[in-house]
Amino acid sequence: MSETTTQEAVLAPAAREDVLDQLMKPEVQQSLTVLVENMPKLAEMVTLMTQAYDFVQSVTTDRVLIEDLKGGMDEIVKPITEKAKGIASAAIEANDRSQAESATIGLFGLLKMLKDPQVQQSLRYAQAFLEVLGERKKQG
Repeated sequence: MSETTTQEAVLAPAAREDVLDQLMKPEVQQSLTVLVENMPKLAEMVTLMTQAYDFVQSVTTDRVLIEDLKGGMDEIVKPITEKAKGIASAAIEANDRSQAESATIGLFGLLKMLKDPQVQQSLRYAQAFLEVLGERKKQG
């Protein structure tokens, strides 16, 4: 402990001279002047940053809030995930069926398919989609 005190006593005068030399430089004095002039703004900024830090700290450590947020996100994501899985499984099943079927679809087969409500819905969607693309192409 006494060894540390002796080192501080030896370094202290040199460190003071270094600080004084730095303070004598015009650019350092100008910087200090700017800092002093802006001290109220700096204090306000530090206060706001401290409040933001405290808020973030309280939010990140609040287990109840985190669990509520996770539950809310699950309520949003779960239906989307289930729908995506349903569409993916339907696409896989349709691919398997189309690979297994080797029959040719002729003109009468197409006419028969046109009566299917799902085909009609798909055709209306395709038509509307193409119309929107055409309108956007004309605008842009």
